[in-house]
Amino acid sequence: MKSYLSMRYIVMLLIPALIVGYAILQWSKDEPRPKKIIVGVKAVEEIEFWRVLIEGVNTASREFGVDVSVVGPPREIQVDLQIQMLQEAIKQQPDAIVMAAGDYNRLVPTVESIRKAGIPLIMIDSAVNGDYAQSLIATDNFNAGQKAAVELAERLPVNAKVAIVSFVQGTSTQIEREQGVRSILEQREGAEIVGTYYSEGMEERAYEITMELLRERPDLDGIVGLNEPSTVGAGRAIGEQGLVGKVKLVGFDSSIKEVKLLEEGVLQSTIVQKPFSIGYLGIKTAVSLIEGDKVSPNVYTDSVIINKDNMYTEENQKLLFPFVEE
Repeated sequence: MKSYLSMRYIVMLLIPALIVGYAILQWSKDEPRPKKIIVGVKAVEEIEFWRVLIEGVNTASREFGVDVSVVGPPREIQVDLQIQMLQEAIKQQPDAIVMAAGDYNRLVPTVESIRKAGIPLIMIDSAVNGDYAQSLIATDNFNAGQKAAVELAERLPVNAKVAIVSFVQGTSTQIEREQGVRSILEQREGAEIVGTYYSEGMEERAYEITMELLRERPDLDGIVGLNEPSTVGAGRAIGEQGLVGKVKLVGFDSSIKEVKLLEEGVLQSTIVQKPFSIGYLGIKTAVSLIEGDKVSPNVYTDSVIINKDNMYTEENQKLLFPFVEE
């Protein structure tokens, strides 16, 4: 009798545990797992553009309740490392991949692998050679290059000599911005573009290039820097050589260093993109694709010309210091 009562007591204790366990199992079946999105950027360190873009990604991930992982090499020049990271991302079979291509041609096999794996692909900032992504979200870089060229041309003398200090050769952003710059300056009568020089996305390299340029080309009238490190490096060289105001500089993007160059008159204008919006829209578009909604094949975000005259407006302060809360 005692054995029977003990067994009955044990069963009575087990029943609530079994009920709770069954409820947890059913809840786990009913509750869908968060959608997983992997974001591949060109660089995760040094450049303010990517830090702000990643902030946009993280904000969207919280808003839309998705699990987001951001991967990327330390520097934009490390294209092989980006390719390796994206190949690892494909193996994880995420619900979508959002990526900025570090090279217009070399990333093509990688995006082909993404397509073969059946993973939705959204390109942000930089595209590849071919129609692989369901959507591209980026600055209109050709138009932004034209804006930079017009800003510089207005400040140049007749028969001006101009250099282009670019970043990583072979990215779609670099190609399109340079094309935009050239489309304006090459139509200017007497103007000469003395060459395009690549900083590999490094401020110190841009500084060294510009120092050498200023020594070899004392007739140089202007420089266009096509991204933040290229602009800052060129600005440092102009300042150290005592050529502020003589060699005009127009650049891209925003950082504390660029703000200082604007205030000092070293940098005449900078073309500021909206990286937060690009990152945010990348995740928003990925979520729409995952849910089966139609998305626009191309979304171009605006760029804004900021100079010493308009840099203190409230709207432009938010662009120059993008973490200011609205």
